[in-house]
Amino acid sequence: MNKSTVKRIIIGKPLKTSALGEQKLNKLKALAILSSDALSSVAYGTEQILLVLSAVGFLAYWYSIPIAIGVLILLTALMLSYRQIIYAYPQGGGAYVVSKNNLGENAGLIAGGSLLVDYILTVAVSVSAGTDAITSAFPSLYHYNVIIAILMVILITILNLRGVTESASILAYPVYLFVFTLLILIGVGIWKVVNGEVPTELHTPIGTTVPGLSVFLLLKAFSSGCSALTGVEAISNAVPNFKEPSAKNAVKTLTMMGLFLAVLFSGITFLAFWFGIAPSGEETVISQIATEVFGKNAMYYFIQVTTAIILILAANTGYAAFPLLAVNLASDKYMPRIFTVRGDRLSYSNGIVILGISSILLIIFFDGHTEKLIPLYAVGVFIPFTLSQTGMSRKWMKEKPEGWKGKLAINLIGAFITFTVLVILFTTKFFQVWPVLFFLPIVVFGFHKINKHYQNVAEQLRVAKPRSAIKMEGNIVILPVAGVTKVVENSLAYAETVGDVVVAVYVAFDRESERRMEEKWEEFRPDIRLVTIHSQYRSLIRPLARFIDTIEEKAAEQKRSVTVIIPQFITKKSWHNFLHNQSSLLIKAHLLYKRNIIVTTVPYHLRK
Repeated sequence: MNKSTVKRIIIGKPLKTSALGEQKLNKLKALAILSSDALSSVAYGTEQILLVLSAVGFLAYWYSIPIAIGVLILLTALMLSYRQIIYAYPQGGGAYVVSKNNLGENAGLIAGGSLLVDYILTVAVSVSAGTDAITSAFPSLYHYNVIIAILMVILITILNLRGVTESASILAYPVYLFVFTLLILIGVGIWKVVNGEVPTELHTPIGTTVPGLSVFLLLKAFSSGCSALTGVEAISNAVPNFKEPSAKNAVKTLTMMGLFLAVLFSGITFLAFWFGIAPSGEETVISQIATEVFGKNAMYYFIQVTTAIILILAANTGYAAFPLLAVNLASDKYMPRIFTVRGDRLSYSNGIVILGISSILLIIFFDGHTEKLIPLYAVGVFIPFTLSQTGMSRKWMKEKPEGWKGKLAINLIGAFITFTVLVILFTTKFFQVWPVLFFLPIVVFGFHKINKHYQNVAEQLRVAKPRSAIKMEGNIVILPVAGVTKVVENSLAYAETVGDVVVAVYVAFDRESERRMEEKWEEFRPDIRLVTIHSQYRSLIRPLARFIDTIEEKAAEQKRSVTVIIPQFITKKSWHNFLHNQSSLLIKAHLLYKRNIIVTTVPYHLRK
């Protein structure tokens, strides 16, 4: 069994570029694949509030209700804001695009870098949390938690490599099952409360005076409860993945996610308060509520299983959003171009693979105990939250469209609240979140270095005037080209000196790029024949090899030789090679085994 067969079995049959529209998500599938992170936070959002309040004691637990209301107000502000972001920036990118366009390059890169790191943390933390739930149910597996977590990451990575639609079809069922079971839990719990089956003595009455409770502690509890809002930005990053009209469908999905999150979070918080649930290191808040409502029966275990599954599948939000954000950054030349390439199944496979590998490394480094990363996880969300709200505020003040004052008010309120949460996180958990002050500048510096390299390359490859050359008889020269650059100009000059017939070949992955290339070539060198080949499966080597074979057969009949000239620019520094597609190396490796083909590389050395 060769590599191609194994790859087809695991990833699936390659899809044509024309099938891209079929890979777009409808609202139900998008809700499942993009909201799993946000919905899973219901499993620990209330618990994070109670953990902080437990420092004062049982009397303080009633404050979970007004704190939850504050979280819901912030959720509303974020929903309204991201609704505006989706309509204003339907190309996706979310906080990165908003911040870059309205607050400047560095603000955009800080937002983009924060989100990229946050999505890696999302995968590592979610999978580790889900694995802990599994090993809690089966203690004999505890010593294998790292291996189990790694296998889970590999499984989710493969599902996403198979395509957005296929992964969404598989992962939608457990997400909706989790929502359904929690709605039953909340519904039955409230029914018991209304019928008086739950003694009022279990909880402290609202308004009870609590000695020793400070405003600082309440703010800390509020910031901890805001962990329930992680993942709400994912939809704005992934708008291009929606079926048309993409922006309208994304907004409807965002609204549905907000409603589900609000109902589940408020329902769990209310029941935790009414049943007098106290946080415990041995049992989760949801587990305690389920025990009170149903007892330790089949329904209880069903809730536990679906909760464990949703915690693992929360990682899929990272897989849905990370590759698209990487595409936006790579399109702006802040990340390597390999992130803009679609794989066999039309997903941005390079981004998916890098995300999977990075998450596995984190899991291994922290030995599967990634709970220490949760504060970083929260900071990574609220930095872009604050920047995007501020950016949208500036946009409305600058452009002043119809109804801009209402929009401005929403974003200003959101910016104030998210900035407050960010300050509280840094103030109360500095020794846990300080690494963000170290690695975020490094990430932004890396973005700038990559961008500078691409600028230097563009400057050196820009074509001035085409040069003429002397032809030689007796040779057919094939020149694969990727665009109109100085590299091509340099190689074309050499091709004309060694061949009496020169044919340039361009492999296009879509009709639009094919049309643009033909127009540029007509302006650049209309005297040299350009052959364009449309590759439906985005393969460069196969169609090019078929064309060369056809020319070689005809040349053999005419007793003429064939030379393939491969243009290649040589970067000044070796690490720059990682930032470019190594197409020339692939072509050379393939043609080395052709007996009747002369392969020549024409290097073009970059100075910067």
